[in-house]
Amino acid sequence: MASLLNMVSVSPRKFSSTRTHRVQARPFHTPSSFSFTTRRLQIRAAETEANEVKSQAPDKAPAKNGSSFNQLLGIKGASQETNRWKVRLQLTKPVTWPPLVWGVVCGAAASGNFHWNFEDVAKSIVCMMMSGPFLTGYTQTLNDWYDREIDAINEPYRPIPSGAISENEVITQIWVLLLGGLGLAGLLDIWAGHDFPVVFYLALGGSLLSYIYSAPPLKLKQNGWIGNFALGASYIGLPWWAGQALFGTLTPDIVVLTLLYSIAGLGIAIVNDFKSVEGDRALGLQSLPVAFGTETAKWICVGAIDITQISVAGYLLGAGKPYYALALLALIIPQVIFQFQYFLKDPVKYDVKYQASAQPFLVLGLLVTALATSH
Repeated sequence: MASLLNMVSVSPRKFSSTRTHRVQARPFHTPSSFSFTTRRLQIRAAETEANEVKSQAPDKAPAKNGSSFNQLLGIKGASQETNRWKVRLQLTKPVTWPPLVWGVVCGAAASGNFHWNFEDVAKSIVCMMMSGPFLTGYTQTLNDWYDREIDAINEPYRPIPSGAISENEVITQIWVLLLGGLGLAGLLDIWAGHDFPVVFYLALGGSLLSYIYSAPPLKLKQNGWIGNFALGASYIGLPWWAGQALFGTLTPDIVVLTLLYSIAGLGIAIVNDFKSVEGDRALGLQSLPVAFGTETAKWICVGAIDITQISVAGYLLGAGKPYYALALLALIIPQVIFQFQYFLKDPVKYDVKYQASAQPFLVLGLLVTALATSH
């Protein structure tokens, strides 16, 4: 997430003799007209080279008018930044935090024990900070670190392959975010009065899952099925479990239900694989678009999202929650419409537009399911 410039340094030659003569050399003055002409030629040559690069790879050329807002969110179309703290924030991809924050909300709602008082609100905010900025930030930074070779092909102007941040700074950030997130998890267990530190172990397990997802030798993301399911479970299951464990009891039926919902998360994760086909294929990563081709993979993607939600609606209906089941089915309809309108037409061109349009209905469905299980 950069082309490499080979810089050749030539050592100056040293001449020695038995006798040293001090020669006073007259300075050589380049005529101003020649200097001006040379400079014009250099500028034109640079412009020509830049235009050639952009014509060969327009999608990989740095955006002159990139958005600072996109840069802070860590999404494509970002401006090139040199400010260290902005680059650090970009690595954590704040745009990926909301699903985790929402997962905590769903878990708290499913517990049936959340109350609108200062203490419970404060607990939930700390849990959101742990799940979002700290542990998701750790996951995203770690993933970018191990993806730096792929990003050098797919997105060479990302912070790490472009050299906007040093390797030591990246590694330091990974450790600070990881330890900070685990520290907050331990604090939440103490605050909730847990005899067994369930939130801490959930955070530790999620952090380990993030590591084996991105790092060799396991590198789960090399397999499109396992990697994307792990990603879906991390974004839907883990924050839900943390929120529910913080305010109530995490039960086996909720674990199974959220793991089922994580199949929808698998589908969401596939959406992001289409833009990386070139680099994934070059490095031997078997993402689903690489393994099955774009046409088949996009139907696997929408099938995983839609069939999962229909199955959960069926579960709620069977559990005697018909109104919640109908509400969930109603939220699936606009998602299907947006799939045909955007994603199935061109999953690369419309990936952001599709996710911005359809995913709000999916996350509302998560809350509907959480409220259904709490009653």
